[in-house]
Amino acid sequence: MIPTSFPPREEIARLTARMLLEIEAVHFRPQEPFTLASGLPSPTYIDCRKLISYPRIRATLMDFMAVTLLRDAGFEAFDNIAGGETAGIPFAALVAERLGLPMTYVRKKPKGYGRNARIEGVMTEGQRVLLVEDLTTDGGSKLSFVDAIRETGASCAHTAVIFYYGIFPETIGRLQAHGVTLHHLCTWWDVLAEARASEAFDAATLAEVESFLSNPRDWQDARKPADLTTRL
Repeated sequence: MIPTSFPPREEIARLTARMLLEIEAVHFRPQEPFTLASGLPSPTYIDCRKLISYPRIRATLMDFMAVTLLRDAGFEAFDNIAGGETAGIPFAALVAERLGLPMTYVRKKPKGYGRNARIEGVMTEGQRVLLVEDLTTDGGSKLSFVDAIRETGASCAHTAVIFYYGIFPETIGRLQAHGVTLHHLCTWWDVLAEARASEAFDAATLAEVESFLSNPRDWQDARKPADLTTRL
């Protein structure tokens, strides 16, 4: 069912952050930082995949995403909802159901046999496709999915995520340069504010997380492994 209530953006962001904290999808660990795929350290980690196991939260967030898209992109802006493999697939299906649209998904790479397809489902030339994912950091992984969609003759000018890091200033510009507008529900700043309000973490942890969010590159450079440059 298409939602017809439009909560303020600030309330959507606050409640999304609250839900992520409630199910312990948010992890702050400045003393023992997580290691990212790049090899760089991070005091923060978020697991949006957990959301699919919580029906009330899942439903509310998908309502939030639907109304965000209707308000910001338009009521008749899309013909097809595509999920990025793999985390985006369940959320794309739920958004497609709410908007009454076909759903497809995009593989990270061709499967290597059969049709060697990257697009699963029916996507046709001229369709306006929305790419749905769970989150984005710097936007880089979205571009490969967008290109795969465009290779079918469809267009893809929008991507929607539940969580956007919101700390790397080049992200929006990178996507815009590729002709893609980003829609999101909340950022690390919203999570930090809600974590403070709910006292979900101690003050020292929150202060160190804020230091990272304010200048992530410097925070990482000061703590990266000595041999990272050699290994890269």
